[in-house]
Amino acid sequence: MMGKKLFPLGDIASLLQCYASDELSPTQLVEAIHAEIQNDPDHAWISTLPLEALKDYARKVEAADMASLPLYGIPFAIKDNIDLAGLPTTAACPAFAYSPSCSATVVKKLIDAGAIPIGKTNLDQFATGLNGTRSAYGACRNAFDPAYISGGSSSGSAVAVAKGQVCFSLGTDTAGSGRVPAAFNNLIGYKPTKGWLSTHGVVPACRSLDTVSIFAFTVVDVAHILETCVGYDAADIYSRKRKGHGFNFGTALHFRFGIPRKQHLKFFDNHDSERLFDETITRMQALGGEAVEVDFEPFLEAARLLYEGPWVAERYAAIQSFFELHGDQIIAPVHEIIATAKHRSATDVFNGFYQLRRIKQQADQIWTHVDCLLTPTTGTIYSIQAIQRDPIRLNTNLGYYTNFMNLLDYAAIAVPAGFQNNGLPFGITLAAPAHQDHPLLHLAHRLQQAQLLSLGATGIAMRQDAHFPAVPGSGQVRIAVCGAHLSGLPLNGQLTSRRGRLVTSTTTSPDYRLYALPGNPPQRPGLIRVNKNEQGVPIEVEVWELPMLELGSFVAGIPAPLGIGTITLANGETLLGFVCERYAVENTLDISQLGGWRNYLKQRDLS
Repeated sequence: MMGKKLFPLGDIASLLQCYASDELSPTQLVEAIHAEIQNDPDHAWISTLPLEALKDYARKVEAADMASLPLYGIPFAIKDNIDLAGLPTTAACPAFAYSPSCSATVVKKLIDAGAIPIGKTNLDQFATGLNGTRSAYGACRNAFDPAYISGGSSSGSAVAVAKGQVCFSLGTDTAGSGRVPAAFNNLIGYKPTKGWLSTHGVVPACRSLDTVSIFAFTVVDVAHILETCVGYDAADIYSRKRKGHGFNFGTALHFRFGIPRKQHLKFFDNHDSERLFDETITRMQALGGEAVEVDFEPFLEAARLLYEGPWVAERYAAIQSFFELHGDQIIAPVHEIIATAKHRSATDVFNGFYQLRRIKQQADQIWTHVDCLLTPTTGTIYSIQAIQRDPIRLNTNLGYYTNFMNLLDYAAIAVPAGFQNNGLPFGITLAAPAHQDHPLLHLAHRLQQAQLLSLGATGIAMRQDAHFPAVPGSGQVRIAVCGAHLSGLPLNGQLTSRRGRLVTSTTTSPDYRLYALPGNPPQRPGLIRVNKNEQGVPIEVEVWELPMLELGSFVAGIPAPLGIGTITLANGETLLGFVCERYAVENTLDISQLGGWRNYLKQRDLS
């Protein structure tokens, strides 16, 4: 390995550079990783592939063209409730273990892209818990301080990444399992829209709520991994196709983010967490965000349903036969939680569904006022000893800001947000409605770049030159308006009522003329593109974005002689916009010299 210091590993781009420069080969790397993780004082791993199996994966990668494999030789870990052919799946319960004949869909996609699976990581048994101590394989320890919890249930997946033993890992997330461990270990923890990543080959916790999650050092790494393994899978009954994400608030110069009202914020006497959350609000405002206090009670009510309502019966359904035959093999807190399902009736379940629908209608009202939600990922962190003394109540505290997310069908991403005075990490979570993952990822990237914390517990500095992969279309369309649809003018409501958002104010290219058309109020202008031998001027326009599904009804309301055509902006960009048929401007007042409709209205009102 030419004397290269391998550990800790960092982000994906850095490792790919090492491969490209022949500093390192995948075979050399898996040999080193295998040796490194044999000593596992943090109880991060449950099982690892034999060295020869790892070398087989590496040799297959090396035989391929590096450019053809986006994750060429990138090592990753897999939570041990997700199938990997060649290793047992235990869900942290040895008596439950089985040997899958093939890997989970998401694992197979990553392997096909060149990633190398190292092994299976520890978790709260049957993915029931947010602390990482409920495992027959030992309590997983925090990557920064072994006296503290790692977070769960995807405990080992987070710690293996944070310590730089792999570049990324897979977890699952039902109640926060893909976000809490990220916050406690200074990582990105991404919980996609339900159904985006296949759960075929995953041991269910609550099957209707479960998502596969991704832990990585950077948001850019998460985005690349997502593009590799996303996709509809007919083998997963809850799989669904991606939809356009809508307005990309993640790249907008101005966006609105919701924060819970003061009376709903809980930090459980942790003043460092409170301070760091306030600092994050300020950082978001510096990025162009407008903070809007929202009523958090509907979210809290939904969160309580997860364990106090009938959804616990879904955990029982997932392992019913095993629970009845081998219940004595299940760890006490997990057994205690799942056993309460026996007292739930079918009537309870239907009433729970009705209650959730009511809550969701209330909670979704937030999206008429804000683009995303900002909360702490958790209000505090606990020592392993404290959790073991009071396992139910303290675990409930950890889910205060997380338990509602999948019930309400939101996407979320946990982002590092600084360190407490005792050196332990603090993290925040950004959330948005289903299918708005890409705006969330872009905003999370900007937030991460604004702080530039080191990667996990590695001490490695974050790169600033990483770039997002290309993403699918937004499902939005941009339209340039030049008259009564401008902000504050009479017809602007036709855009805002269709969830239109102002993108920018600018001008056309300098080859247009503007005319004041006759007609009933509200008066409208006619925009004409001039011929090559005619003199034109730049005309003021606003660029609005609205959902493509709303375009038809918007265009249908445009009266002749106006219509929608192609407009060229001052920067050369072409897009849809209001144009006028040329015949209609003959013998009509030319107002081009005023530069726009607003200036004409001001002059008219003064005269």
